[in-house]
Amino acid sequence: MAATLESSVEDPLRNFVRVLEKRDGTVLRLQQNGSGGVGCVVWDAAIVLSKYLETPGFSGDGAHALSRRSVLELGSGTGAVGLMAATLGADVVVTDLEELQDLLKININMNKHLVTGSVQAKVLKWGEEIEDFTSPPDYILMADCIYYEELLQLDFDFEKIPLEKHDEEYRSEDIHILYIRKKKSKSPS
Repeated sequence: MAATLESSVEDPLRNFVRVLEKRDGTVLRLQQNGSGGVGCVVWDAAIVLSKYLETPGFSGDGAHALSRRSVLELGSGTGAVGLMAATLGADVVVTDLEELQDLLKININMNKHLVTGSVQAKVLKWGEEIEDFTSPPDYILMADCIYYEELLQLDFDFEKIPLEKHDEEYRSEDIHILYIRKKKSKSPS
């Protein structure tokens, strides 16, 4: 009987909500799952990148830099970064593996009242052919992404965003924000 009783009681650490306050005072609520792997929690790098998207250094003056821009978030997990972009006016596709789609959709629904652009979740397994993505996005966002710099340097230029340009409160010397852009192809002479 005791085993049945214990299994029917919800573990409060299994499902919990992370709150991320925006500069305008509104709050993103992000459901997390204590079990299920690395994609089920909001990592510090996602918070740092989300808050950076709100900074004047990223957005500039006037309309936000993401307004009416297409954004693809890779390895979205809980969708924190993509949802922040959608609240700033971007049209966002958050992507991750099939097993994280339910969590992404829960978080989209919990925050749809804050979205001023659009947001949708799609399955994307790296290395597989993609058909659902018709045109290249204006921005690709990734937080806590593991990559081989030597390979990327062949085709991309890197710019490290200085720590003083990160959000004043949400920054860490251990978390780096990189702006990576495709190198311009050289014209034949």
